[in-house]
Amino acid sequence: MTRIIEKISNKYSLLNKIGLCMTVIKTKLIWKKARIIRRGMIIRGKSMIDLGIGLTTGINCRIEALCTGKDDCIKIKIGNKVQMNDSVHIAALESVTIGDNVLIASHVYISDNSHGCYKGGDDDTSPSIPPVSRYYFVNPVKIGSNVWIGESAMIMPGVTIGNGAIIGAHAVVNRSIPDNCIAAGIPAKIIKRYNETTKRWEKTAPDGSFI
Repeated sequence: MTRIIEKISNKYSLLNKIGLCMTVIKTKLIWKKARIIRRGMIIRGKSMIDLGIGLTTGINCRIEALCTGKDDCIKIKIGNKVQMNDSVHIAALESVTIGDNVLIASHVYISDNSHGCYKGGDDDTSPSIPPVSRYYFVNPVKIGSNVWIGESAMIMPGVTIGNGAIIGAHAVVNRSIPDNCIAAGIPAKIIKRYNETTKRWEKTAPDGSFI
């Protein structure tokens, strides 16, 4: 039987507590506005990144704003009280924006760029060009507030994820997701939407109407 647990807490050993204290001290020395930045964190292009207030990370996260010749602006803007778990990778050449109170599970990839174009149009990249030598195609990513992104999801260039949305584990999001929707699958599709009238998450038809 499903039950509700309102609050959880971690039970740390003495060594865990000592390690956590050291991590907090290091965080406050280097990233004063963050809550906890755990070991293995890699930040590239720090002057082009705004980590917000109260950021919490797991281990081995990687956040990189890459140089393109237009590098005097914020390319990655993270809102307040964002929590990302282990091995999250965020990369931006132009713009990745994340709202407040976003929860990001482990091994999530978020990027506004790709090596080459493969849409079936005049800009398509030839397979004879080595992948590392292909032009970058860039399209900004915007993630709203109160979003939950599940384990190993991928947020692709050009995607906007609305406020209150949930992205299922292992989803590949290559199209925008409206507010208060649950999207899952490869490619990700909307499977439920929050009904403000019934106060429930309900299945939706392709036209967005409730089933």
